[in-house]
Amino acid sequence: MSQTSSPVLSGRSLALGAGLVVVALLPLAAGASPYMLGLLISALILAGLALSWALLGNLGGMVSFGHAAFFGVGSYASALLAARLGVPVLLAIPLAGLIATISSLAMLPALRLSGPYFALAILAYAQIFRILATEATWLTGGAAGLQRYPGLPTLFGFNLAERHGSYVLVLAMVVICAIIYVAIRRSHVGIALRAIAESEDATRVVGVNSTLLKTWMLMLSAFIAGMFGALNAHIIGFLEPDYAFSGIWSVMPIIAAVFGGYRTVLGPVLGAIVIYMFDQVVAKSLIPVGHQILLGILLAIMVLVAPNGLAGLLSRFFSRSGGKHHARA
Repeated sequence: MSQTSSPVLSGRSLALGAGLVVVALLPLAAGASPYMLGLLISALILAGLALSWALLGNLGGMVSFGHAAFFGVGSYASALLAARLGVPVLLAIPLAGLIATISSLAMLPALRLSGPYFALAILAYAQIFRILATEATWLTGGAAGLQRYPGLPTLFGFNLAERHGSYVLVLAMVVICAIIYVAIRRSHVGIALRAIAESEDATRVVGVNSTLLKTWMLMLSAFIAGMFGALNAHIIGFLEPDYAFSGIWSVMPIIAAVFGGYRTVLGPVLGAIVIYMFDQVVAKSLIPVGHQILLGILLAIMVLVAPNGLAGLLSRFFSRSGGKHHARA
């Protein structure tokens, strides 16, 4: 039965994904202002970071409070590769993701921990990286940070440094990461990872190397987070340790993923866009100082109303609408 339903589900997923990409391109077609495009770019960067967090939390079964470490390492790595070694920016971004992946190897001892202990250990690593970036003035500029490094280039006559170009690039990266997430989730590796999340001891009994699979998920999550950190650095044009390794890059992906539904692929993306736009457009206008409290209230309401997040709520709504339509037919 599952074999016959699989192609249908794949077709629906592809149609839904294509529809969402079309919707995401509407701001360009509608001539959105540079300010609005800037907000959407930041929301999509958060979406990519939320995807990397959900990849680790959903498939790897590991809750991270330290994704700021990967984000910050990727930011500095790309900026330094482009500024000091002359590496082209579009090549420096994936290389920065690779460096963030290498940095995650320092966290491998934490894989022996689980639950809140793992989360707190990763948080400690993030603080260590922030301190290292602050103290290594010869490399990172210390607390003063970096301000002179290349921005996004022009590619085939398309200026990626402009808002329109940056928006398309970030959107493309989010789509690619979502496709990778879907591919892993539907593979045998994804099935094994979900089994590990349910009962790691049981999977070890049947011969699954849970430590190796969790290591791969940690490295992949770090790679994605590092790339989005690098992309963000070249878009904003400055870096300092307190910004690049800010706790906001650890907290906001969690809020976005939980709000959107971290057990789905589209949930973290939808959650990031809704959460960020609500915070910047609505919450700031209502409460200029301390507007983050409204995010907490919104998240609490969502958890109470729809524990599976926004994606689960929308899925339930459309399934009811489809049922009513078939009933009328």
